Amino acid sequence: MSGTVVGVDIGSASIRAVEVRDFDTAKPVLVRAHEVPVPDTSVRRGEVIEVATVATALRRLWATGRFGSKKVVLGIGGTRVFARDLAVPRAPLEQIRESLPFLVQDLLPVPVPEAVLDYYPVSENGSESGSEVSGLLVAAVKEAVNANVSAVINAGLDPVHVDLIPFALVRAMTPRRTSKGREVVVSLGANTTNVVVVSDGVPHFVRIIPNGADDITRALATRLQWAPERAEQTKRSLGMGTAMLRPEDRPAIEIIYEVVGELLSSVRNTLSYYANAKPNEPVGRILLSGGGAQMTGVPNALADLTGLPVAVAEPLEQVASKVRERRTAAESDRFVVAFGLARGSHQ
Repeated sequence: MSGTVVGVDIGSASIRAVEVRDFDTAKPVLVRAHEVPVPDTSVRRGEVIEVATVATALRRLWATGRFGSKKVVLGIGGTRVFARDLAVPRAPLEQIRESLPFLVQDLLPVPVPEAVLDYYPVSENGSESGSEVSGLLVAAVKEAVNANVSAVINAGLDPVHVDLIPFALVRAMTPRRTSKGREVVVSLGANTTNVVVVSDGVPHFVRIIPNGADDITRALATRLQWAPERAEQTKRSLGMGTAMLRPEDRPAIEIIYEVVGELLSSVRNTLSYYANAKPNEPVGRILLSGGGAQMTGVPNALADLTGLPVAVAEPLEQVASKVRERRTAAESDRFVVAFGLARGSHQ
């Protein structure tokens, strides 16, 4: 299995991994996918808090999932990662990356020595002052990245690359070879919501909103004094549907509407910011994914709020697979980040 690589998505409740062969071709092969739970104290919003506990979980994941490669691509996201537009003078990419510490201090929420920096060029433009490169500055708090990498190394694995989760989502759902036009990938995750504007499969704009579907569960549990398990089940069963609603469901549905409304308003505001900043680059549709996308009524609510057509993504639809069991859309969606990470390991 020397020709395979494993994408690893470390979440607050579980670790998911996908092994992919032929990851740099038009038809990558999903060899196997597996996940294991982690204690809720060990990972917070995608950031490893207890390195030894997560390393143990990773060893269990490899043993039970029977992965054939120890080469790992890790994803980073959450509130300690951000991406911003940045135009720089035209130069070789390595030179641009080396110059970042001297260019971006005013853009960062932390001192440069405490951050991991990277740059993803998008386009080249000519101007009176010379040619420049437009792209995305990606910054992550070094402490958070190091903790995740340490857990992987302690598990006896080889972290070959660290990638931004929004980029992995785009790679998995809008491959460059097939995606045409400008669209928005919106992933409603458990603790964060990723908004990525994509043109012909290339990310042009990224925002990570520090809220997600777990906010709904917490609101139900807190306000109605329910156990978290009951709150989660109610969220999944009711969604934003009002058909056949029982009177006793009304308090819960009101809370769901309120919290989902706030979350989708944040998405709309993000898209409004983009539209004002790039008035000549309108988007044509929203591609929706993540656990929140599976809730009844959410796609329609987002379409009504933004005025854009919304399509629910069918993750891994175009992927060749050696995995025998058929997965539901929700199950496939859980593994889409890990797949996208493995898919980008050659970049």
